[in-house]
This record gives sequence, C-alpha cells and structure tokens, in this order.
Amino acid sequence: MEYTALYRKFRPLTFEEMVGQEHITKTLKNQIISNRIGHAYLFNGGRGTGKTSAAKVFARAINCLKPKNGEPCNQCENCKSIINGSLTDVVEMDAASNNSVEDIRSIKEEVNFLPTQAKYRVYIIDEVHMLSTGAFNALLKTLEEPPSHVKFILATTEPQKLPTTILSRCQRFEFKKISEDNIVKRLEIVCKDSNIEITKQALKIIAILSEGAMRDALSILERCIQDGLDKIDEDKVKELVGIPKLIYINKLVKNLIEEEIEGVLQILEEIINDGKDINNLIWEIIKYIKDILLYKAGKKLEIYNEEELIQIKELSEQISKEKLMKFIYELSEIENTIKWSTQKNIILQTGLIKLCTQIKTTEIEELKNRIDELETRINNGNIKINIKKSDGETEKINTDKNNNNQVQKIKKQVNLKTEEYWKEVLNYLKTNGKMVLYSNLINTKAVELDDLTLQIIFPNGLTTFGKSMLERSENINEIKKIISIITGKQMQIKYIDEKVCNELQKDNIEEVIKTLDVPVNIIEE
Repeated sequence: MEYTALYRKFRPLTFEEMVGQEHITKTLKNQIISNRIGHAYLFNGGRGTGKTSAAKVFARAINCLKPKNGEPCNQCENCKSIINGSLTDVVEMDAASNNSVEDIRSIKEEVNFLPTQAKYRVYIIDEVHMLSTGAFNALLKTLEEPPSHVKFILATTEPQKLPTTILSRCQRFEFKKISEDNIVKRLEIVCKDSNIEITKQALKIIAILSEGAMRDALSILERCIQDGLDKIDEDKVKELVGIPKLIYINKLVKNLIEEEIEGVLQILEEIINDGKDINNLIWEIIKYIKDILLYKAGKKLEIYNEEELIQIKELSEQISKEKLMKFIYELSEIENTIKWSTQKNIILQTGLIKLCTQIKTTEIEELKNRIDELETRINNGNIKINIKKSDGETEKINTDKNNNNQVQKIKKQVNLKTEEYWKEVLNYLKTNGKMVLYSNLINTKAVELDDLTLQIIFPNGLTTFGKSMLERSENINEIKKIISIITGKQMQIKYIDEKVCNELQKDNIEEVIKTLDVPVNIIEE
C-alpha cells in the first residue's frame, strides 16, 4: 500500500475535526444549515492553519446528499467522489503555477455549464495572491456576478497583495495561528492512532517549533518517526531539527553572563561543529534568556524539569533584568544581521564578543562615573559623614554647601543606568535615520528625576531652533517611544538648559554679594 504523509492522512474531514478555528467553522456551519451560502469566500491566514482543509470540507458540506448540522456525511456518493478527486464539479487550482489569464479564462468558460453531479460547481483557488494582474481582471467580472450554481473559495497567506476590487466581493475569514495546547492535543490523537510512543515534552517542543502551523507540526513528527526509534523524546526532536541541547545553551548563556569570551567561543564552536543550525541556535539563546527574565519576574516555567529550573535560578541571581533585556535586544539585532549575510558564523562570533566587551566596558564606565561623582561631591562639600561617638551613637554631619544650586541638584540625581540606555537612544536615532533629532540631542546627558520623568540636559545650551524642533509633539512622542522600547518604561521628558542654570546661579551669587559689606572676588574656572 502506498505511503501517505501524516498531514495528508490526518487532514480534517469535518469542521469538528478542525483545530483552533472554531470562530470560522461555527459561522460556515450556520450558513449551510440556514441555506445562506455566499458566492465567494476568502480564507486567509498563516501557513498550515487549515485554509485548504476548511475549503474542502465546505465544498463537500454544500454538495452532501445527507448533511447533518452543517457537516458533510463523507459517506454519500458526492462526498466520496470529492474526497478521491473524481468529481469534476469541484475544482482545486494552485495559483502559484496556474496564474495566467488563460487559466482564469478557462474557468470563465466553464462556469456557464451546470454541474454534472453535484448541486454546486466549486472552485478552490489556493495561493490566489500569485495571480497576475491580467488574471485578476479576468476573474473580477465572474466573481462579481457568478451563476447561482457556482461558488468560489480563495485561499491565501498574503491578502494584502489582492486588489481591493477582489477583497470587496468576498466574505473574508481570518485563520488564526493554532495555539500550542491545541497542537499538542491534536498530535496526541495522531500518535495514538498511529501507535507512536512519544513523551509529553517532545510534543511540546514540536508544538513550539511549528509556530502555530498544524501541517508543520505533523511534518516534524513524521521526520521523527522515520528515524526508527521505539520512543521519541525531547532530545531526539531537537537533534533532528538542528536545535542544540539545553545543556549547551545553559553553558553558553552562563559564560555570556560571566563575560567569559573564551568560554562563549569554545561552546559556540562545539555547537557549530555538531552541525546545528545558527538561526535555530540564536532562537534558542534568546528564548532561554527570555525564560530567565520571566523567572526573575515570578512566572512559572512548566517546560523545564527540576534540575533545569535550578540552573535558571542560579543564572537569574547573577544578572539584572536590565542586562537580560539588553541581551535580548542585542541578540535580536545579530539575528536580523545574519539574515542578510553569507558569513553567519563570523557574524555570530563577533556579535557575542562585542556583547561581552560592551558589558565589561559599561561596568568600567559605571565605576569611573561613580568615582568622578564622589570626587565632585567631596570637592563641593555635598556629602554626608557618619561619626561614631564614644557612647556608640552615630552623628550625621551634612556638609552640603549648595542647597539652592540647581545644577548640583541635577548632578546629585545622576542615574548611571540612565546614561547607559541614553547612549542606546542616541544610537537608535542615528542608525534609523532620525538625523534631525540626533543632531539636536548629540552631546546631551539624561537623568531620571524620578520613575516617571526623564531630564535631558544640554551642557552647551539649547538653541532657539533646537528648542522649537524638540518641543514639537511628534518629536517628543518619538523620543518617548524609543525610550519605552529600550527601557520598557513610559516616561515624561523635561529639557534642561545647563547654561541657563549656570547664569541663574551666577545671578543669585551676585545678589548675595551686594548684601555683604566685604570685598569678594569671583574666580571662574
């Protein structure tokens, strides 16, 4: 007996068997029951979500001799003929290979003939977005006013490529990505009927890899059973699709967190030499770091066993949420760069080295800034000293000499993490072509006044033109949006002109001198 692929063998034969598209199947069944069947339908959605399967079930249901609750019986003569493809009244056409005007004209000539056996002539046009402009124009008139015995079902993954004249003449149904839980449930039924022994964890991995496409999930499962194993486990699934084992991902991320460049490169070399796909590797690293971040946020990670959760807990204690978010952001940039490169391995290696180096450089800069800030505060007298007395009590001495100095207040509020992400904001503006904003914000500093307000400081002063540009609502919203993307926080923006602050400070000092009856010299450095 000829072998049949799983996705064909287990193609849904009724609406009830379809997974995750209840919002569509319910409407279609109601139309059939009430005999309010439209003349043209558009099924659009991601690959493997059931568009073609729904079209075939619908074609049988409207031509079934003994329909029940809007479902085809799949036992009558019409249903059996449609299933085995011998009924000429139901035509399935692939627009990817039949996209010319002549192909559509042949349909245009056929629609005038009555069905030979069924109640309706049904045309299922798959990948309809691939039709040429001429073919769309030829289809348009027929689609607008077809004979009562003709029904069209168009299926596509890219509805935006269809002319609006076609879209407006169809009942449109959006097929969603199928949830991981629904895919797992369907795979369990398939495995039970096919006597396939597989672990729950392996099914979960297949569901994640399928990205909401049932056909992809069945194809991955089929690849696993062809290996001849008695039982399929998680490691076997990962090995077959080119995903590195979790132990390697854990070691790589651990070295990345600890900034061990040699360790990162060594593990990366082991994974690459093992024949693993680089795109899958980056996907796994990002996913693992995301799970560490979720663990720190208090979310349960059911996909991991007890030993793996202990490893995640240890890593989560070594790194902050901000650094984890930076990892994800930088790795996503590496992933985007790799898509357009022929030297994927080199791009990944240099990207990981850069990531480790950036973190070390950032920490050194943070330490240097903290030392500089401390020196400034000591020189200006802005420091509190704790003195232990003989009786054990502590006396706090405040040596703040410039309580009314606005500039010193700003300096005291310096947030080192803010300085770190402000550089990213400026770099984002530069790399994304926002040159007007970038040119006006270059050489500025940022300080978080509180959790809701960000001060942008202009050490060299703010020009009238620059102020007018930066105070435009669209530019303020753009800056706030970029800050939100990088930090995950919604913040208000306040501009501080440091030159104006200094002049105000000088004016205040001169006012004080006028009230004194002693000679005073002001020395400006």
